[in-house]
Amino acid sequence: MSPRPTRADLARLIADARRMVVFTGAGISTESGIPDFRSPGGVWSRMKPIYFQDFVSDPAKRREAWERAFSGRAGWVGRAPNAGHFAVARLVERGTVSAVITQNVDNLHQDSGVPTDKVIELHGNASYAKCLECGERHELAELKDSFLKAGEIPYCRRCGGLVKTATISFGQAMPAEPMARAEAATLECDVFLVLGSSLVVHPAAGFPLLAKRNGAKLAIVNREPTDLDGFADLALHDEIGPALTAAAPAN
Repeated sequence: MSPRPTRADLARLIADARRMVVFTGAGISTESGIPDFRSPGGVWSRMKPIYFQDFVSDPAKRREAWERAFSGRAGWVGRAPNAGHFAVARLVERGTVSAVITQNVDNLHQDSGVPTDKVIELHGNASYAKCLECGERHELAELKDSFLKAGEIPYCRRCGGLVKTATISFGQAMPAEPMARAEAATLECDVFLVLGSSLVVHPAAGFPLLAKRNGAKLAIVNREPTDLDGFADLALHDEIGPALTAAAPAN
C-alpha cells in the first residue's frame, strides 16, 4: 500500500479478497440524506433518546416514541440507497462479500439488493415493528392508521404484548443472535472492510480488531480519522459512494 492510501489501493485489496465482510455505520447512509446520531445536528442533538425501560414502563413515552416513528422526525427511513450501498450489493452478488454487518437501521442495504440473510443488523431496523413478548413482526403501515386516527398505542395482534419499532433502544440488550452471527462472519473473513463508522460504539466496534487479530486484513473508509486507523492495513479518508464505486465499479 502507498504511504497515503488511494482508491486504487482499495480496489486491489477488494480484488484480492476471497471472503470479505463489510461493516457499515452512519457514514454510508448520510450520503442518502439520513442523519447520523451523535454529530452536531445529528438525531440526538435534536431530540433526546427514549430509553428502553421508559418505553416499557411509561405509556406517555410509548406514545411519544410512536409519534416520532409515524411523523418521520428521526429521518431514519424513507430514503433511497446511494452509490455506496449499490457497490456493496454488487460485491455480495459477485461472491466477494459473505456478510454485511451494519449499525444502521434504515434498511438501505436490503433496498439496494443485498439479500436479507446476508445483512446482520446489530441495532435493528426502523422500517417495521416487533412484539417485545413473542417477536411477531408488524408492518408500520398496518399500525399507523389506528394510531393517528384513534390514538391507539400498538399492541401485538398475536399475544397482546407491547409492540415497538424493531430498533435497539438505549438500555435495551444487544440482540444475541445477530451478535453471534457477526462474530462468526468476522472470524471467517480474510478482509474486514469498514465503511462510514467512527468505531466508537461498543460492542460493535470490537469486530474490526477481532478480525485483524484473527489474521484478516483491515480496511477503513471514513471521511474522518478513527481510533483504529493505526491498526488498519488501509485507512482511506474519502466519500464512501465515490470511493467504493471507483474501487468496485459495475461491469
